[in-house]
Amino acid sequence: MAFTHPVSRPALDGRELEYVSDAVSGGWISSQGPYVRRFEDAFAEWNGVAHGVACSSGTAALTLALRALNIGPGDEVIVPEFTMVASAWAVTYTGATPVFVDCGDDLNIDVTRIEEKITPRTRAVMPVHVYGRRCDMDAVMDLALQYNLRVVEDSAEAHGVRPVGDIACFSLFANKIITAGEGGVCLTDDPRLAEQLAHLRAMAFTRDHSFLHKKLAYNYRMTAMQGAVALAQTERLDEILATRREIEARYDAGLKDIPGITLMPARDVLWMYDLRAERREELRAHLDERSIETRLFFKPMSRQPGYLDPVWPTLNAHRFSEDGLYLPTHTGLTAADQEYITGAVRDFYRAG
Repeated sequence: MAFTHPVSRPALDGRELEYVSDAVSGGWISSQGPYVRRFEDAFAEWNGVAHGVACSSGTAALTLALRALNIGPGDEVIVPEFTMVASAWAVTYTGATPVFVDCGDDLNIDVTRIEEKITPRTRAVMPVHVYGRRCDMDAVMDLALQYNLRVVEDSAEAHGVRPVGDIACFSLFANKIITAGEGGVCLTDDPRLAEQLAHLRAMAFTRDHSFLHKKLAYNYRMTAMQGAVALAQTERLDEILATRREIEARYDAGLKDIPGITLMPARDVLWMYDLRAERREELRAHLDERSIETRLFFKPMSRQPGYLDPVWPTLNAHRFSEDGLYLPTHTGLTAADQEYITGAVRDFYRAG
């Protein structure tokens, strides 16, 4: 069904059409077009990082990051229990093993539980900034220093959280803070890592393009048309983040003191407005009838069929997954839209 109030909607009211039209009219629509490099440079500069390497998706970005760090079979990577499954899949794609750590009350990885999961095979930690909440990166980086680990930040939901790890990976899917429809980008200050990321995303061609490929690589390139959209989005990132802060504040005000609703900790940047709800499925049906879309929280990685571990019912990640949802969150929301949405939530619990 088409919702009047969908969970997400891209904001394409900048120079996206102008840039895409320029790419098409100029004939530079492949990954070789100038807009990919312009986006990489602009996004890296905004984040205060030296190098950006664009690719075909956020999952591709994570996979490239792990491969660039030479992580593979026999290695272990620390991954949060509470995340989207692509975080774990990227590790599995390399042949390494994801080792899961439960979340704290902010849904991010519980940094106090990381050390107990470190073994001689551990090579990296992958903190995820869930729903736009920055992980405790000081604690993560201290552990990385102590145990000589690499840090790959999964920043798919956190454009605006400045990177501090070896490589930060962003998604540009249509529901993200900024988008190219599909796409991803890696950020790093290390020029050799940047070179390796670019090499791996483009099938590991040699400089003379001789069709001799010395390693297994990927066709994870971004098109110029995606780069054009991503550049236009990056130019408006400050504006987009400011609008999302206003949306978060309106939800906070409109949903406070509702019996049955538990508000979540503030976010460093707003991706989705998440909350916990008693009688969640009944609430979702109530909102659905009023053309308000909602989505559920992630399920623990240890509950996923590919990583099944009988410990999953005991996890914080499971507890949150049982009653969590998020509401429509995009820059097209007006104050009237949010008043309607929060009013519908209030009406449900008042009637109950």
